[in-house]
Amino acid sequence: MVWTPAQTRLFLEEAQRHRLFALYRLIALRGLRRGEACGLRWKEVNLDAQTITINWQLVQLAGQVHEGTPKTDASVRIIALDAETATTLRAHRQRQLAERLATGEAWKDTGFVFTQPHGDRLHPQHVTDQFLWLAYLAGLPPVRLHDLRHGAASLMLAAGVEMKVVQETLGHTSSSFTADTYTSVFPEVAMAAAEKTAALLLAEEEDREEPGEVIPLRA
Repeated sequence: MVWTPAQTRLFLEEAQRHRLFALYRLIALRGLRRGEACGLRWKEVNLDAQTITINWQLVQLAGQVHEGTPKTDASVRIIALDAETATTLRAHRQRQLAERLATGEAWKDTGFVFTQPHGDRLHPQHVTDQFLWLAYLAGLPPVRLHDLRHGAASLMLAAGVEMKVVQETLGHTSSSFTADTYTSVFPEVAMAAAEKTAALLLAEEEDREEPGEVIPLRA
């Protein structure tokens, strides 16, 4: 189950007040896995170029947090950011610097983009718990945090993004896997493509017609 675009927008409006808002926005729009978002470091963020590089992830095993490489070779990737997400990350960095100043010598300089208030790395389960709480506050139907990643893929496909680009953004090993996973989105995408094609043809026909001209019909 994935949220509609309107529901995702409502969630982000609720999450905007949370200190991990930028993390949830990355998952909702760019489809990061939970571990990839938790494992992102500032040295892998280029806000001028509006890109992030996925090299690491934090995973939870038997209640313990471990750092490791992404799931597959395809998961190591560069992801483009929209301008608003880049602005959100800049604001997040300023808040993190303020937390660092307030913490003083007790600050743990881990280099992670998303941290606890004292700078230590996040626990992935905490990210999930906060997500569920924010969804509840927003009055939204319950979904898994991972479904937010699925929603990002659905949004990209509905926006007409090419399958290959969606595959590379999500870090899938092949576009066929992406296609098989999001088959349920295809009817909506196909319908949108049909409407766009018809609208383009109609626009060209209107450009060729004179105002008020009667077009003769032929059998």
